[in-house]
Amino acid sequence: MDISTIQNPLAQRVAEAMIEGFNRHYRNMRLYGQQAKRLFETAQWLEVQKAVRERIRSYDERVDDNVARLRAEFDADHIDDQTWQQIKLYYIGLLVNHKQPELAETFFNSVTTKILHRSYFHNDFIFARPAVSTEYIESYPPVYSSYYPGAHGGLRATIRRIIQDFDWQRPFADLERDVDYIARTAQKHLGGAWPQAEANFQIQVLYSAFYRNKAAYIIGKAINGHLELPFAIPVLHDAEGRLFLDTILLDAWRISLLFSLSRAYFMADMEVPSGYVQYLRTIMPNKPRSELYTMIGLGKQGKTMFYRDFYQHLKHSEDQFIIAPGIKGMVMLVFTLPSYPYVFKIIKDIFGSSKEVDRATVERKYQLVKQVDRVGRMADSLEFSHVALPRARFSEELMAELRELAPSMFEEEGEDIVLKHLYIERRMVPLNLYLDAADEEKIEHAVREYGSAIRELALANIFPGDMLWKNFGVTRYNRVVFYDYDEIEYMTDMNFREIPEAPDYETEMSGEVWYSVARNDVFPEEFGTFLLGSPKVRQAFMKHHRDLLTAKFWQQTKAQIQAGKVPDFYPYPEEMRFCNAFADG
Repeated sequence: MDISTIQNPLAQRVAEAMIEGFNRHYRNMRLYGQQAKRLFETAQWLEVQKAVRERIRSYDERVDDNVARLRAEFDADHIDDQTWQQIKLYYIGLLVNHKQPELAETFFNSVTTKILHRSYFHNDFIFARPAVSTEYIESYPPVYSSYYPGAHGGLRATIRRIIQDFDWQRPFADLERDVDYIARTAQKHLGGAWPQAEANFQIQVLYSAFYRNKAAYIIGKAINGHLELPFAIPVLHDAEGRLFLDTILLDAWRISLLFSLSRAYFMADMEVPSGYVQYLRTIMPNKPRSELYTMIGLGKQGKTMFYRDFYQHLKHSEDQFIIAPGIKGMVMLVFTLPSYPYVFKIIKDIFGSSKEVDRATVERKYQLVKQVDRVGRMADSLEFSHVALPRARFSEELMAELRELAPSMFEEEGEDIVLKHLYIERRMVPLNLYLDAADEEKIEHAVREYGSAIRELALANIFPGDMLWKNFGVTRYNRVVFYDYDEIEYMTDMNFREIPEAPDYETEMSGEVWYSVARNDVFPEEFGTFLLGSPKVRQAFMKHHRDLLTAKFWQQTKAQIQAGKVPDFYPYPEEMRFCNAFADG
């Protein structure tokens, strides 16, 4: 029987209840985007951090609300298979003129997978494949605005108008000066001379600014003939609370770094998010759509698209999952697929003897990472449950480790391995392996980066806990990023101390601790014992980061945080800031 011909009032009502749940969720998401603008204008940085945390929680709350409604009103746990298929068909009908159909499909999946058994997790019952196109969805306000310098008084006048159209309720310190800096920087980037203006010369700008931490980012591109020049302009507050343009980024790869998964998510007000993603892809064609959705605050959609892309890769590859290279962790079992640039992490059943955490604590730590400013120094993770992967793709060595160290975290079902809980991160070169193979110049760069990562995390109120080299990775842009979270803590929860002098020589040489140590006490002078065994590494570390071995650095940083100071982090080199680039006028 063709179920599409069946009239099913129950299916219709359930579908309507689910789309109502999604619409409520997305209205709330847009409110966060609108709130971000107000918080930026009023420089309420601590409230920005609070809004980020609340937004992350809001999706799961709306899903749980919808599941509870379906169970209470429609006895959802006992709906028959045919009706569930009918529900999906009715739901598709409700998405025909919807502004966020791809997000609504993901919401449908989130709700139904909490009700149905995983044997139903295929396209007959959920959106394993998208059903509604996101191409050419009309948006009001539009996704981007176009400005024509020839009709608007020239380039500088057009730049000024672009900035003013964002209507920030805060004066600029010197907008004319900043506009001049932008024009001069762009001219230099183009080789020192402006190209002839073609008939299509225009500047396109995304309608919503992208808000993160203490900055608003204007993102767009200039089009002239066949030339497309992308740009991103960060807008900041000065000490007097006035706005200024900090720099302009004109290289696609630098703009791509703004959207790195090692940074906090943006907030923006988007009626048609697919339009924003499509536009961003014209600027960053090598950035996966899954990452773009994640970075604009739509992490569940990012997960959905990653999952689909990953399964496509599995179909078109033959290599096996293997244990990831590097020193094995005491908490996480880590494996990878060599042909795919990600690692897969499972919490072990059996931890190393020195670890005093449990599974619930580790899960909380990974969730915490999503709620803080990662300042470009912490790898984001995609979290999945009940992932079925082909058994034939698992190496025997990996299967042996799973059976020994994490037997409760997987099941063998026919030809599949079902992983009950899984984190996925971009693959990096473990810092310890990088240092082992590096020459003196690369060692100095990596050690300097490592120390900078520690400093920036500390300023962002994150104490890594376990600072061994193996817990950090080197990215494709040669940045050092932290990725082992089972011992992270807030700086403000730690007590940084100096080791007191021993009462006598015999006590000092005894090897016994002669002073009391509380659970959250940290003695930074001990860091060198396990970090600086290599003479070359020690030399580089002491040259750039000697103060990290003192309690004073950590105490002062903690005091700044407790005083409510929110530091500035620039996701671009400081020499690019106009205040430095034009320091001599």
